[in-house]
Amino acid sequence: MNAKPPVLEVERLSVHFRTPGGPLNWRGGIVPAVNDVSLVLREGETLSLVGESGCGKTTTGQAALRLIPATAGRIRFMGTDITDFSRSEMRPLRRKMQVVYQDPFGSLNPRMEAADLVSEPMLVHGIGQSRAERRELAAELLETVGLSRDFIDRYPHEFSGGQRQRLAIARALSVRPNLLLCDEPVSALDVSIQAQILNLFLELKERYGLSYLFVSHDLAVVRHVSDRIAVMYVGRIVEIAPRDELYREPLHPYTQTLLSAIPVPDPRLERARNFVPPSGEVPSMLRPPAGCPFHPRCPSAMSRCAVELPAAKTVSDGRIVACHLHESLPYSTASSA
Repeated sequence: MNAKPPVLEVERLSVHFRTPGGPLNWRGGIVPAVNDVSLVLREGETLSLVGESGCGKTTTGQAALRLIPATAGRIRFMGTDITDFSRSEMRPLRRKMQVVYQDPFGSLNPRMEAADLVSEPMLVHGIGQSRAERRELAAELLETVGLSRDFIDRYPHEFSGGQRQRLAIARALSVRPNLLLCDEPVSALDVSIQAQILNLFLELKERYGLSYLFVSHDLAVVRHVSDRIAVMYVGRIVEIAPRDELYREPLHPYTQTLLSAIPVPDPRLERARNFVPPSGEVPSMLRPPAGCPFHPRCPSAMSRCAVELPAAKTVSDGRIVACHLHESLPYSTASSA
């Protein structure tokens, strides 16, 4: 019996944007937002994409779900190559892949009640035989995400921030998806509410067998929900590893920097830590550095780092790193995750 294909496979994905010209004879240019990214998301798994703001995490997730066009690469969803699918061909698949955005208030129609917000996707995809049936399903989904069914006639402005995110999650679940792209879903919430929403994601994953592509800049957050973590820098994947291995022994210097920047609640331990932030600023996407994109800020940079882009290398089962420091480790070069 053949094993099920991964829920999502992204092979050598690139996304480039053209910037318009401007005054003073500026001709614009090409922004390589995502470069040669390969990822595999398995059934029932949470794969987190982490990195600084502007590194290409959200663009990668949106391109993988065909929400924006890819410049190069292949995308397979549940074993089917969807790279060249038209809008009409993608429509039946949309119910299987849903998005939870960072700002729920911005993604919810302020003129629609909760009942209509949650049931509208059901109507689009032919779920439920009547409006009354869809309304009842919507009420059940509100209870599933921790809201009272009495909230079903409320408008988005009548919910708190955490409640609005729960409402957005209920809407995403209304079409019974296989995959959720969670784009910074807790970064706009208070810390206590963040914990509640993260626990909700874990409960829903267990209950419905969901797979998550979880985008975040906060390594402290993704530790709670991830099975594997992919670290991005300036549009490229620099390291992929199972969660516990990544936190126990980060291999790439950039990953080490991100982990060392996580605050420690104990002031004495925090003062005793030896954190040296990388020098310089994140390079412009319009003019990325030659060689390894991290080499201008890397404390371990060698002369070859400035001229030679390191290949992604599999250094153990499920672990990939793109760094010249680890080329002597005994595993093969990897073209995908």
